[in-house]
Amino acid sequence: MTRPPAGYRDHVEEAARALNGRGGGTPDIALVLGSGLGAFADTLQGAVRIPYEEIPHWPLSTVEGHSGRLVIGAQGDATVAVMQGRVHLYEGYAPWEVVFPVRALWRLGCRSLLVTNAAGAINPAFEVGDLMLISDHLNLQGTSACIGPNLDELGPRFFDMSDAYDREYRALARAAAQRRGIELREGVYAAMLGPAYETPAEIRMLAALGADAVGMSTVPEVTAANHLGMRAVGISCLSNMAAGVLDEPLDHHEVMQTGERVREAFAGLVQELVAAITG
Repeated sequence: MTRPPAGYRDHVEEAARALNGRGGGTPDIALVLGSGLGAFADTLQGAVRIPYEEIPHWPLSTVEGHSGRLVIGAQGDATVAVMQGRVHLYEGYAPWEVVFPVRALWRLGCRSLLVTNAAGAINPAFEVGDLMLISDHLNLQGTSACIGPNLDELGPRFFDMSDAYDREYRALARAAAQRRGIELREGVYAAMLGPAYETPAEIRMLAALGADAVGMSTVPEVTAANHLGMRAVGISCLSNMAAGVLDEPLDHHEVMQTGERVREAFAGLVQELVAAITG
C-alpha cells in the first residue's frame, strides 16, 4: 500500500485523545530514543509510562534495545514525552506507520522534536562513543514519510527542508555540550533502509556523498516533523565504525554496549538541551 489507509487522520486523533486521557500533561517537547539510549526516560519526575500496545493504532517496536513504551513526565519546568524505542521501515512498516507517533504527539501539543539514534561512524576523525549533532541528512531509504495523498490538516503538499534540523536548536545543543564538557561532533546523517549493515562499497559511496554517519532511522520522523511545522534537532550516538572503516564485522550487541557506556554523558546532554529548548 502506497498511501495511508482511510481513517488515518482519525487514528491520529484517537491516539492523541487516548494519551491525553492517561495524564502526564501536555508535553512541551517529544523525544525519540534509539537503540540502547532509552535510559534517559528514567530520569523524568512524576512519569506516566504507557506501553505502546495500550495506545490505539500505535506501531509496536520489534528491535532489541527498544523498550516499546511512551513515558510522559517532568524535567524541571518542562513536560517531556519520551518514546523509548521506535519502529523502522525494515521491520515491514509503511512510512506513515513509522511517523504515526510523531503526528500523534504533535496533535497532543508537542511543537518540538528531539530525535536520537545509534549510528555507524563514516568520518575517520570520529570515534566509537562520540556524540554527533546532526546538521543535515541524506534520505537513501527509497521512500518518504509524506508519500501518497497529502493530509492537508497535517501540513502542505510541498514543504521546505533547507533547515530540517533547526539552526537555533543546533546552537543550543552546542552550548549545552560545552556546559557539560562534552565534545560534540557535528555532521551529515545518511539513512539507509536496512536491516543489513552497509557494505564497504556502500560506505565509500556515502563518504563521497558527504555523509559522516549512517543509520536506518530518524529521517522519516524528521521529515514528518518538518511537514507538521515542528522544530527538530537530532543527536547520533556513534556506536560503531561503519563497514570497511575498520577491519572487523559489525554487531548489534556492540551498538547496545556503546549506548550503555555513553549513557551518563548522553542523558546529561539531553537534559541540558531540553532545558534550553523549553526554558
